[in-house]
Amino acid sequence: MRSPLLALMLAPVLAMAQPGKDCHLPGTEESLKCVRLAVPLDHHAPGATLTLHVAVASALRETARRDPLFLLAGGPGEAGSDLVPLLNSTFRKVRATRDIVLIDQRGTGLSGKLDCKPGKNSETATEDELLAETRSCIQGLNKPLNLYTTEQAARDIEAVRGALGYGRINLWGGSYGSRLAQAYARLFPGSVRSLVLDGVAAPDQVVPAGAHDAQAALEALFRQCGNDTACASAFPGLRSEFDALAARLAKSPQSLTLPDPRTAESSKVQMTSMRFLGTVHNILYSQSDSRRLPFLIHSAYQDRWQPFIARSNVSRDFASDGGPAMPLHLAVVCAEDYPRLTPQLLEEDTKGSFLGAPQITRIGKMCESMAVPAVPYQEPSTITAPVLLLSGALDPVTPPRRAEAARKYMKHAQHLIVKNGGHIVSPLGCAPRLLRTFLDQPAEPLKADCLNEIPAPTFQLNSAGPQP
Repeated sequence: MRSPLLALMLAPVLAMAQPGKDCHLPGTEESLKCVRLAVPLDHHAPGATLTLHVAVASALRETARRDPLFLLAGGPGEAGSDLVPLLNSTFRKVRATRDIVLIDQRGTGLSGKLDCKPGKNSETATEDELLAETRSCIQGLNKPLNLYTTEQAARDIEAVRGALGYGRINLWGGSYGSRLAQAYARLFPGSVRSLVLDGVAAPDQVVPAGAHDAQAALEALFRQCGNDTACASAFPGLRSEFDALAARLAKSPQSLTLPDPRTAESSKVQMTSMRFLGTVHNILYSQSDSRRLPFLIHSAYQDRWQPFIARSNVSRDFASDGGPAMPLHLAVVCAEDYPRLTPQLLEEDTKGSFLGAPQITRIGKMCESMAVPAVPYQEPSTITAPVLLLSGALDPVTPPRRAEAARKYMKHAQHLIVKNGGHIVSPLGCAPRLLRTFLDQPAEPLKADCLNEIPAPTFQLNSAGPQP
C-alpha cells in the first residue's frame, strides 16, 4: 500500500478535470459552469477512479477576489448541487466578489449517487418492511462502501481546489458539512483561508446520540407555546397530550385508515412509536416547521391524524429522487459514529428524553448490512485559520454546546448564536451580510447585534396555517 504522504503528493496529479461546460441545475435559472473531475477512488492507493460533479457560480463582479467560497452540504448524503437555490439568497452578497464552488460529495447527487429508491408503498410500509427494503438495496449497490468516508471526501476537495487552479480557499459547511470542513482544514491547513461553520458538529460528537439535544429543543418549544397567548389558549394541555400519545404508542401501534394523499383512496397506516417520535424529531430541525408541531400533536391527540401523517410522509422515505443519499449517510455514520455509541453514552444521552434507545440504535440494524470497518477516532489537531461558528439556540441536533466543544480545537474562532434559530441559520435575517463581512476580514470580530432582531415565526393554531 502506498504511504499517505505519497498519496497526498500524487493527488493533484491524478485529478483530471474535463473542460467546464455551461449547465443549468434545479434551483436557478442562470447557467453555471459545470466540471467533471476524475479523482482516486482510494486516495491512499491511486488506481481506480470515480468522477465528481462540480459546479462553479462565478463572481458577479469582474473585480472578483481570488479566494472562492466552497459550499459543503450536510447529511451526510446531501449534494452540493442541492444548495444551488441559496446562491441568489443566502450567498448572493458573498458571490458579488467571490466565485462559489459546489461539490457533489462522492456518493451524492451527480457524483455517483448511492441511491435507494423508495418502495411503491413506502408511506404505508411498516418499520420492518422499510428496513428490509434498505438492506436489499445496500446489498445490491456493489460499491466499496469503506471508501466513502469523510477523509476521502476531504481529499476530494483538495483535488478539486488544485484542478480549478485556486490558491487558498474559504469553506462554508452546514451540519455534516461542518465536520467535513474541519477535516479538510486539518488535512490541508495551507489551503484554507477561513471557515464558516453553521450547525456545528463537534469532532467528538457521536451523531446518533442526539436524544439529549432533541429533548432540550422540545422543552424550549413547549415553553414558547406556553408563553405565547394564542398558542397557550389553543393548546393548554400540549405537554400532557404529547406524553399521552407517546405512552399510548409505546404500548402498541395504532392502526389508522386514512385517505391516500395522492389517490384519495382509503389506505391502512400503522402509526408506531418509532414513526411518531421520529417525525417529531424531524420537525424540530426547522424553527418555522416546529411552530406547526403543537397543532399536529393536538390534532393527533383528538384522533385527527391526517395532518400529522401528511407531515410524516415528507421524511418517511429512506431516500427519494432528488433527496439525500441514504447509503452514503450510512457509510459515514456506520464507520465513524456508531462504533463509538457505547452503552454508557446511550444511557446518559437518552435519560429523560422522548427519544429512547430504540430510536437511537435503529441505525445499528442498517449498519449490520453496511459491513464497513470502524474508523478509529483521533484527537483533533488545532485549526489555525479564522473560523466563524454559527448556531441556532433551538437546534435539536447541533445546538450551541456542540460549537463550543469544537471551538476548543480552534485558535481563532468567534461564535454567534441566533436565539430564534433552529438547525442552519445562515439564511436568516442579517446573517447573509455577516457572512460577506467575515469573509472580507476574517480576523476582525463581527458586530452581530442584528441577529437578536430575527423574530420567532408564529404558531399554527388551526388548519388554516400559521398566524399572520
